[in-house]
Amino acid sequence: MKLKVGIVGVGNIGSIHASVYKENPNTEIIAVCDIVKAKADQAAEKFGGQAFYSVNEMLESGIQLDLVSVCTKGEENGGEHFTPTIQLLEAGIPVLGEKPISNDIKEGIQMVELAKRNRIPYAINLNHRFTPAAERAKEWIENDRLGKVHMINMRMWINNPVESSPWFHLRALHPHSFDVIRYFCGDVKRVAAFMMKGEGRSIWSNTQILLEFENGAIGNLVGSYDAGASYGLELCEVVGSRGRFVLEDACEQLSFYPRHSIETENYSYLGGMRNFNETFKSRINSFVDQLLSGVTYDQVNGSGEDALKAQLIIEAAIESWNTGTIVEVKNLEPITGGLK
Repeated sequence: MKLKVGIVGVGNIGSIHASVYKENPNTEIIAVCDIVKAKADQAAEKFGGQAFYSVNEMLESGIQLDLVSVCTKGEENGGEHFTPTIQLLEAGIPVLGEKPISNDIKEGIQMVELAKRNRIPYAINLNHRFTPAAERAKEWIENDRLGKVHMINMRMWINNPVESSPWFHLRALHPHSFDVIRYFCGDVKRVAAFMMKGEGRSIWSNTQILLEFENGAIGNLVGSYDAGASYGLELCEVVGSRGRFVLEDACEQLSFYPRHSIETENYSYLGGMRNFNETFKSRINSFVDQLLSGVTYDQVNGSGEDALKAQLIIEAAIESWNTGTIVEVKNLEPITGGLK
C-alpha cells in the first residue's frame, strides 16, 4: 500500500520533502499546495500530483490524503505553520511539520492538543535525531553503557546573516539543539541564559544557555548565527558515570570513551550517512514507516509534543535573559495556557 501524500509550501524545504517522497516506493505525491500559483504549478510538473493554491481548496477537492508535509515558513521560520496544520488535523490527516512547531507557544499548544484530541499522528522534522550515529548513542544510554548521565554539552552554530526578530536565532535554529538535548538527557527543569549581539547585528545572534534537568543532570548549549563554515555544524558530548560519547556534525563521527580505560571506540559515517543533508530522507522515511505500521498518535518519534517541549525551553531562555533570572520551564505553562 502506498501512502497518498501532499506537500503544503513548496519552496526550498518543501521541495526537499517532495524529492524524498518521490523516491520512496511507499509514497505517491498526489497534491502540492502553495499560495504562490507559480510555485505550486512548477512543483506539480516536477514532482507530480495536482496543484492547489490553498489548503481549503485541497481539502474540498475530495482527494484522499494519508500524510501531508507542512513546509510553510513565516516569521522566525515558524509563523505560518499554525493555520494549515490546524486545518489538516481537523480533517483527520496526519501531519509532518517543519520546525519550529511555531514561533508562538500558544499556537504550538493548540496544535499538539488538537492532534491528541483527534488521536492523529503529528510529527515535526526534528531531523538531527534521525541519524544512525544518534540512534547508536541513544542505545548506549538506554543500555546503561554510560551509567548515570551526569551532563551534556551541546554546540550548534551556522553562518546566518538574516536580521529578523530579536529572537530569530533562538526560535529558528535551536528547536534542533534542544530536541537533541532532550533526546539524550530528558526534560529540562531550569534554564539560565546569556546572550550577545555579533558585530553590526540587531538580533541576539550568540547565546550560552545553562541547563538543569528533571533527572538531576546538568548541561549547556552554545549557539550562534555568526559561525564560519570551517567551524562545523554541531557537537554533542554526553558524560555519564561510566563513560562519555562525542557526536560530531549529527551523523559524521561518533566516539565512545570509557571512564576507566584508555581504549576508545570510533565510528565514521555510521550506516553510510555522510552529511547532514541526508537526515531529511531518514527523518521523512521514518514517519512514513511509522504510519504504514499503524503508529498511534502517542508513539510518534519526533512528535509535535517533542517539538513543543523544545520550544518551551527556548521561551524559558528568552525569559531568563529578559529578567536576569533562572527560569523554571514548567512555570511558563500558566503563561502560555498550559500543556495538558
